[in-house]
Amino acid sequence: MTENQNQPREYDAVKGGESQVPLGAAVLGGISGVKSRLASPIVEGKIAALPEALKYGDAGLDLIIGVLQDESMAVKFTAYSLLKDRDEPSIKEQLQKYLPIFDFDVITVDSYGKKNSRSRHYAHFFAEDLGNGVVLEMVSIPGGTFMMGSPATEEGRDSCESPQHQVTVPAFYAGKYPITQAQWQAVMGNNPSYYIYEKRPVERVSWDMAVEFCGKLSQKTGKKYRLLSEAEWEYACRARTTTPFHFGETITPELVNYDGYKPYANAPTGLDRRCQTISVGRFPPNAFGLYDMHGHVWEWCSDRWHKNYRAAPTDGSSWETGTDNKRVLRGGSWYEYVVLCRCAYRYWNSADSRCMQWGFRVAVASVSSSS
Repeated sequence: MTENQNQPREYDAVKGGESQVPLGAAVLGGISGVKSRLASPIVEGKIAALPEALKYGDAGLDLIIGVLQDESMAVKFTAYSLLKDRDEPSIKEQLQKYLPIFDFDVITVDSYGKKNSRSRHYAHFFAEDLGNGVVLEMVSIPGGTFMMGSPATEEGRDSCESPQHQVTVPAFYAGKYPITQAQWQAVMGNNPSYYIYEKRPVERVSWDMAVEFCGKLSQKTGKKYRLLSEAEWEYACRARTTTPFHFGETITPELVNYDGYKPYANAPTGLDRRCQTISVGRFPPNAFGLYDMHGHVWEWCSDRWHKNYRAAPTDGSSWETGTDNKRVLRGGSWYEYVVLCRCAYRYWNSADSRCMQWGFRVAVASVSSSS
């Protein structure tokens, strides 16, 4: 076992404040005014009008339910927030039909690994039926801009995480979990994993194998599935945080499947979890609703490996220039020290190499078959 904490180890064998109606928007009285603003293309006006609809009984509820089919996720989520606690079966049915939502708790910790907050979040998703009771859940990741890479002050950072740069990522859907063995079996008809259990992440998967899976999944579903780009992966992992981990300044083995023998920041030495993989979703998710982004299995990204971010794309796309056949891996694994599980840490290996620490998750641009 190497003692260099900064190198992976090969295994043997929303808005704040009040929304305002934009200047120039038509503001009428009564339910007619609400209908007018909800029919407008102005998103802010729709959001401001929705709470007012509650004043008008069943007619107002019908307007809110109708908005669940709006193109704007911000508008949909506002409607959801107004309807989610209602008990009427018809409303619950409409919520699940037009906007499947799951609720979850997001936990943050201080530099000592002690929990300092817990908040309730929700995310939109769709479920892909792979047959025989196997389902792939894809979570809506809102678009946004973030700083990719690590600051010079971050403990354990590597030069390949520089220069830190701004990237704008379009909205997309990402797998709620790493691809499981059951999902792999449903698409590929085999199981390459070492630690066999259907709810654990598939491992011993090369980049080439992961790309082949995406191709067959696309044929099966009619949607264009793919690996996440490296920028998408880091953006999705951070979930609007800027700390080394989406949990905060550090992590603990109570939150992530990794080797806790070498702690990070001020956290104490923790449980050595290098035994093996475990079922996906056992630990808390990030604020986007994604599980197991730190540790568990390394996740293949689509990009070719580059030794730093000079000339890297800034639009969230996969970096495909160059001829190096090495591909990017992200997130650390159950076998690694905590420093390798940071949001910004980057690793690589050849596209045809396999290891029982390596898995992946999938992405799709949208839910339409033309995506």
